[in-house]
This record gives sequence, C-alpha cells and structure tokens, in this order.
Amino acid sequence: MTQSGALNDIVERTVEGMGYEFVELERLARGLVRVTIDTEAEGGISLEDCERVSDQLSHLFTVEDVPYERLEVSSPGVERPLKRARDWKRFAGELVHAELFAPLKAEGFPEAGRRRLEGRLIGIEGESGAEVVTFDYFEVQVARTPRDAARARKQKTEGAAPVRVTFALADVDRAHLIAQLNFKG
Repeated sequence: MTQSGALNDIVERTVEGMGYEFVELERLARGLVRVTIDTEAEGGISLEDCERVSDQLSHLFTVEDVPYERLEVSSPGVERPLKRARDWKRFAGELVHAELFAPLKAEGFPEAGRRRLEGRLIGIEGESGAEVVTFDYFEVQVARTPRDAARARKQKTEGAAPVRVTFALADVDRAHLIAQLNFKG
C-alpha cells in the first residue's frame, strides 16, 4: 500500500514521463482517485490523452498495489487551479481568483483586509519555497452567460484603478484561473 505523498509522487513522475503536465491528484470518497492533467500544446487535453494516461495509471496502480475503486483522468477545465510556482509563472497576465489563508492588508482595501482576491496575475519571483506573487486586484467583470456578455457590451464602464499587491505563494490557500468565455463565436 502506498502513502498519499508517495502516490502523488509516482503519479506525477508517470504523467510527466508521458509528456503531460501533472496538475493534481485527489483521493475522494468511495475509492475514487481523480488525476488532473494538462498540456501546453495547442488544443489542450483530448479524450484520447485522458484514456492513454488512465490506462497507464491503471497498470501502475496494479503493480504498486494501490487500493482504488474508480480512476478518473481529466483536464483542468477553463478555471484551471494554480497549484505550483510554475503554474503561477505560466499564467502571468491572466485573470485569477486567489484565496489566502489570512486577510491581506493593503492601501485601497477595507481596514480588515481581503482574503479573497480577483484580478490580474502580474508575475512571481523568488527562490523555491519563498516565492512572492505580484497581483493587480480589481473587481473582475466576466460574462458568464450570453446575456451577461450583451449587458457588458452595452455598459462598457471602466472600473476603478487596480490595487497592486504582493503576497507569498505560501500564503495562498487555493487559486484558479477565471474563465473568459467568448459568446460571439
């Protein structure tokens, strides 16, 4: 039987050895193991990619005697989670939702600070384990439905100037990209 951290390591090595980017592994109720993979290649992850990785991991789990009932391999989707420093570096310039463990205090924030931030990821710098994220906080107006998109085109109002903040990557509880859907086609 493999420990959770060791399982994460062998799955990561296997997925990356196949030429994909390992995003995360989750062990869920009723024996479900969910593995999320990505690629920087044009077109993203296909169904065939997921099947290929699933077949390889099924063999790996048999050899390593990993207990599981079901294996699910998928792409991260449009609201891709940002887990590692390399994710933050890769998606610099994109809209991001980040939740911190504790409120961040900055000029332009309420006195108590903000724990949830939405805005544009500017970049990440620093040594491994001491990375610092630079982030422009502002109220993100993203069309989530065709009706929202039509309303936004009518209004076209400019929001307040962004508030530039920095925080340690270690202070991030969770983060993901904000989906920007194009309803015009």
